[in-house]
Amino acid sequence: MHILRKAITVIDLINEKIGSGVSWLTIVMIAVVCFDVFTRYFLKRSSIAIQELEWHIFAVIFLLGAAFTLKHERHVRVDAVYNSLSERWQAWINFLGSLFFLLPFALLVIWASTSFVTNSFALGETSPDPGGLPARWLLKACIPLAFFLLLLQGLSMNFKAILALWGGEGKCDE
Repeated sequence: MHILRKAITVIDLINEKIGSGVSWLTIVMIAVVCFDVFTRYFLKRSSIAIQELEWHIFAVIFLLGAAFTLKHERHVRVDAVYNSLSERWQAWINFLGSLFFLLPFALLVIWASTSFVTNSFALGETSPDPGGLPARWLLKACIPLAFFLLLLQGLSMNFKAILALWGGEGKCDE
């Protein structure tokens, strides 16, 4: 049980640090959007690179923030049913849902996206639009990374459920 607690602590710390760091990108995104709006409507100039930067930053926030969201239980779930259940039943739902849905899906996306990223890197993929951003493979590399972090958080969720079910430790939050 000590090994499970240590793994939970390490995984949760990794996703907490990454999620907190990525959350600061929202301020960067707001600044980029404001700059884009200012230059487009007041200076009558537009930049494809700035527009692409907006959705690149959004994609990074969304992808790398997913595990952080799961850690803090802010993901989509039918809470009307889940919240009315006992902690033991909640632990079973978390354990089985993660084991049969989250972990296999995360592994599948990691497996499927790895060649996607590798091909993009090998081609030196850039934006297809003139004046767009270079190194599109960097953005694509966030896909397997994000699902790896999600996989880790799913393992942490399973370990917490195991401790709750078999260790009698309740929810086992950090």
